[in-house]
Parts: sequence; structure tokens; C-alpha cells
Amino acid sequence: MAGNSPGTTPAPPKASDDPLATLASLPGVTDSVDSVRKGVDRVYGHRIMRRRSNEVSSEAALRGARGSAALSGADWALEEVRRRTDFGVEGESRTVGAALRLTAEAGQLLSVWRQSPLRVLARLHLVAAGKEAADDTVGRPRLAAEPVDEPLIELPLPDADEVAGRLDGLSRLLLAGTEAPALVLAAVVHGELLALRPFASHNGLVARAAERIVLIGSGLDPKAICPAEVGHAELGRAAYVAALEGYVSGTPEGVAGWIAHCGRAVELGVRESTAVCEALQRGAA
Repeated sequence: MAGNSPGTTPAPPKASDDPLATLASLPGVTDSVDSVRKGVDRVYGHRIMRRRSNEVSSEAALRGARGSAALSGADWALEEVRRRTDFGVEGESRTVGAALRLTAEAGQLLSVWRQSPLRVLARLHLVAAGKEAADDTVGRPRLAAEPVDEPLIELPLPDADEVAGRLDGLSRLLLAGTEAPALVLAAVVHGELLALRPFASHNGLVARAAERIVLIGSGLDPKAICPAEVGHAELGRAAYVAALEGYVSGTPEGVAGWIAHCGRAVELGVRESTAVCEALQRGAA
């Protein structure tokens, strides 16, 4: 992730040992980080969280999976997702099933993520594929000339060599550690994976699951009660793609806009879980 090639972050000063941390100084990013932190602190301080946090986490996971599936073209009502158990291998049910499996798996991969982010990404793709796992494209980055099934993202597709190089660069940045706020780190991971579309399928679902892992593992949302996927879905597919285009441009304004978009998504996830807490407090859930 060097220079200003498509999908990369702006190049930091050469003297910097923490290029991700420099993104926190981009225009508007500090405000986004502060707003997210305040919102997360408020929902964690809700009285329901003291005794029923597991219920809030479970509901947040379900709503997050529904939101991620909606962005990938399966916009089912929440109650439909809640009641269904027959998730097939085709069409929208395949997408919803993949989103549910990824959300359940994400929290189990935190320790591995800290040691090998690329191994976790491969695992996420395997989980998303489910019954397709016998396909030899599953669980590994795509090779030259292999097609990609990701209809939402129509940006130019990096070739396999660029994908391999940028995945390696992202992994090295993550393993090196950073002082960057959790929101910034999560947005970069999410944006890079969407820009690269490293797998033959399910890239959007995997990218949003990786964002979830970063938000949980960073300590910003350790109980997984602030589903950014809900916010991304609420903001809409058009806004999601437009913000991603800004990230891919590599300009300071574009990257800052993407981080801010991810921040708004987390805040909407906070609002969703706050409503769940209020419903539980009233005995309505």
C-alpha cells in the first residue's frame, strides 16, 4: 500500500513508522473517531449491558448479518432471517446463510488474526463458501484470469499479482502494530479488501466480517454489540459504493470520506443496539 495507486492509502512521510496512524490526522477523521467512541461508550454504559449483554450481542450479530447480506443483494426482513433455517447454495438464501456463518465465526478468530491476518481471511472465505468448499478457488486468493463474482462493486479489478502484493503489505502493517484508532484500522482493512476483491466470491461479506474482527479485537467493541453492517446497509448501497470509490482514489479527501462513512455505519449500529437495550428494558424483546 504505497504511493497513490488505485485503492491504496495516501503515502505517509518516509520517516513514519506507523503509516496507518497518519490517517487519523486527515480532515474530519478525528471528529469521526471521537463521535464513534462517545456513541460506543454510551451503549456500553446502558444498564441492560450489566446483566443482559449476551442477549444484546446475539441480537447485534443477527442484525449485522442481515445488514451484510442486504449489501450483497439479499435484503431480507429481519424476522425472515430470524425464523429461517433452510439456507441453500443458490441465490439470496446462499448469501444470507454465508453472512450468518461469517458473523458467528468472526468472534472465534481474534487470536489467530493477531498472528496471521491472511490465514483468517482464507478461513472467512471458506466459511462463507460453505457447501461450495470443494471448489478449488475457495480459501485462497484468486489466480490470474479467474473471474470474480461481486456484482455490487464495479470498480476496476486489480490483477492477481497486485492482489498478492497488497495483501502481503496489509498483513505486514497489521502485524507491525499501529497507534491508529480502531475506526481507522477497521476502515482500511474493509476498504482494501473491497478494492482488491481477492477471492472468487463473497468478497463483500468477507470484508465486512474482517471489519467486525478489527472493531472487536481492537477493544473498541469487545462484546460485539455495535454492528457496523447494520449502518452500512442503512446508509445504502449507492453511498457505500461512492465512499469506496473515494477510498480507491487514494486522495486524502477520498480516504477520509471512506473512514467517515465507516464511522457513521458504526454509529448507526450503536443506535440499533441502543434500541435493543431499550426494548429489553421495557420487556418488549
